[in-house]
Amino acid sequence: MKKEKSAIFEFIDAHVHFYDMNHPQLYYGDWQPNKDHPILGSQTRKLGKHNYLAEDFIQETTPYGMAKAIHIQAAIGSKNPVLETQWLQEAFDRTGIPQAIVGYVDLRSPKAQQEIEQHMEFENFKGIRDFSYGDYLVNDQFKQGFSLLSKYRLISSISAQWEEMEKLSDLARLYPDITIVLDHAGFPRKRTWDYFKKWRKNMSLIANEQNIICKISGLGMGDHNWNTKSIRPYVETCIELFGFQRVLFGTNWPIDSLWSNYNKVINAYRVITNSYTKTEQNNFFKKNAERLYQI
Repeated sequence: MKKEKSAIFEFIDAHVHFYDMNHPQLYYGDWQPNKDHPILGSQTRKLGKHNYLAEDFIQETTPYGMAKAIHIQAAIGSKNPVLETQWLQEAFDRTGIPQAIVGYVDLRSPKAQQEIEQHMEFENFKGIRDFSYGDYLVNDQFKQGFSLLSKYRLISSISAQWEEMEKLSDLARLYPDITIVLDHAGFPRKRTWDYFKKWRKNMSLIANEQNIICKISGLGMGDHNWNTKSIRPYVETCIELFGFQRVLFGTNWPIDSLWSNYNKVINAYRVITNSYTKTEQNNFFKKNAERLYQI
């Protein structure tokens, strides 16, 4: 009897960054040789010592099953953020990656709508990430710009930690027709039991809002010496709270390459999700991202 071949493991990496430090018009503020990242410190300077293009990502990741990728804004500090979207669209036209682009718009700006429309001239533009500044989740100007995402059917990518989850929950309830993707599982920065309890409590709060999706990614940023055992509680808690229809997988590459390699990340998540059904695994690693970003 002929033995059936096992299905090839494929996934979508829902959080990647490409950059060209020599680009004449794009600026990568977090990776400059004389600047420290506001949270990660001087480590990110290492990234700026070389470029990381779509071709580099493809070469590094396809052996492990990467089939599609979603690019999240990286050119922080660029005068014209639309140029990053243009650059990434050109990368897709050249290489087939990234299939979706989440770009930057200052949602507080009176020119936010104009800038959104400029981004949307590029086919792969799917969403907006605005780190903004100050207590932005409750800022009226931010909310006014945020409401535009509904009109243009764009996805919001938000970086928030457990202390901000009540405000994020309020924002989600105020705009129930806007899909919000929480980046990096709420960026848990510590691995103590006390921190975990606070993080879990507030993650359960936002999980009640059906328009919030949890992207499980970038866990190396808060745990530089991580292993499968140390990240398992965070991964399993996100899946438990949000369910297999509202979770995405991402690596935060190449930032998380500072503390691991791509193979280690993929293997860790496959081990953690090994007990789930094939359908559940497929939703987490691939189908949810395909459906959400229409790729």
